Amino acid sequence: MTDSQDLSSFSKIVYPALREELHQVINQAGDHSTPDLLEMITYQLGWTGEDAGPKAEGKQLRAVVTLLACEAAGGDWQIALPAAAAVELLHNFSLIHDDIEDLGETRRGRPSVWKIWGKAQAINTGDAMFALANISILNLADSVSTKAALQAGALFHATCLHLTQGQHLDISFEDREEVDLDTYWKMVGGKTAALLAFCLQAGALTAGADLEIQAHYRDFGQYLGMAFQVQDDILGIWGAEDQTGKSVTDDLVTRKKTLPVIYGLAQKKTFYQTWTAGDITVEKALQLAEILQAEGGRAYAQSAADRLTDLALAALQKAQPEVEAGEILNLLARNLLQRSN
Repeated sequence: MTDSQDLSSFSKIVYPALREELHQVINQAGDHSTPDLLEMITYQLGWTGEDAGPKAEGKQLRAVVTLLACEAAGGDWQIALPAAAAVELLHNFSLIHDDIEDLGETRRGRPSVWKIWGKAQAINTGDAMFALANISILNLADSVSTKAALQAGALFHATCLHLTQGQHLDISFEDREEVDLDTYWKMVGGKTAALLAFCLQAGALTAGADLEIQAHYRDFGQYLGMAFQVQDDILGIWGAEDQTGKSVTDDLVTRKKTLPVIYGLAQKKTFYQTWTAGDITVEKALQLAEILQAEGGRAYAQSAADRLTDLALAALQKAQPEVEAGEILNLLARNLLQRSN
């Protein structure tokens, strides 16, 4: 483990091994006279192309959390490397497809894969990464028991389905005038929280934790992911641009059905009337943000984020993690959600 209870210190230790694990898996994509496919994959991972480097690679948070959960549950993080690599590949597969579906032209400060190579090749590159992720998760059989590897594989496939279900709902929200809260939570539970829940449970599973402990780690990840999405919803309307990396009017201008908006529409008051009265300009979005805050949308969402954070931290406590790794996970949750107590 690390000498200090700090996620960045742990990350620096595991990054080289994670990258080597990824290399071993993705090199297969260059077989059969397809070196260009390998280039697209390494570009998406931030390893190659203009401005390649740490910013383009991203924080690889989900992969690192998988390894940290293994350590927290009493295992050696190295045995969970195939699962961590699978998570990183799956996450990047979803980003490639998200960029195509949302027509997102940039990713981590660089042109998206589809903007460089076209949508058809980008879809295929995402598909290749999905296939490689499935190869990687089964490589767990080399470091844990065959039974544990198969259990992790089954969880992984269920998670993949859950992700697509969440994405389906998120896309469908664009064509709905209103979205009920129950459907919102199902969307968030799939699109945002499912993969993080898998990371925590898979890490505990590889460490040999029993089903009850695995469930506590899973719940920690699920609640944490949901709370993070709600916090992101709040920042998308009232956050600072240097904090979110986008204009704070974007979510309202594009009529994104975030939790504060769903709450505000359900009240059928001034926010609802203004929202439904034609197109939303930047000026109108600023007005809507003020109205929504006055009608309780921000307070409602913050209360939900706080409640989910408390549930996440309670689940982590029940998991009884190893002290140092547990403290890193606790700090991670608080830092992600900007909680001080």
